[in-house]
Amino acid sequence: MLMPSLFIDITADKGRGIFSEDFLPAGTVVEVAPVIIMSNADREHLDKTLLHDYIFEWGLNKEQCCMALGFVPIYNHSYKSNCEYIMDYDDNSIIIQTVIDIPAGEELTINYNGEWNDENKIWFDVK
Repeated sequence: MLMPSLFIDITADKGRGIFSEDFLPAGTVVEVAPVIIMSNADREHLDKTLLHDYIFEWGLNKEQCCMALGFVPIYNHSYKSNCEYIMDYDDNSIIIQTVIDIPAGEELTINYNGEWNDENKIWFDVK
């Protein structure tokens, strides 16, 4: 499921990003994306490729990884994101949901840490 108002566009400083033509109230599910689940052995290979930046840890004990389909790989990171992602292990999907009201035309972001307001540095900000 993908809200029809979502679209991909170029951002000022992060390349491509996800935007909405419509106002989105807090708590709106904007996408439910299926995932391809892989083993941690597969992840060792993926970590040596560009796909490393696009996979998620998967499972209650993070014993696997997954590649999300749909727009999920295009959402940019923000430490104070306006959306969160929710892992649905039963349905093998990732849900993107707004956590605040988002005006029409504003970029939708997620926090790659997993919690929408987690300010711990992520891999590309750790030097």
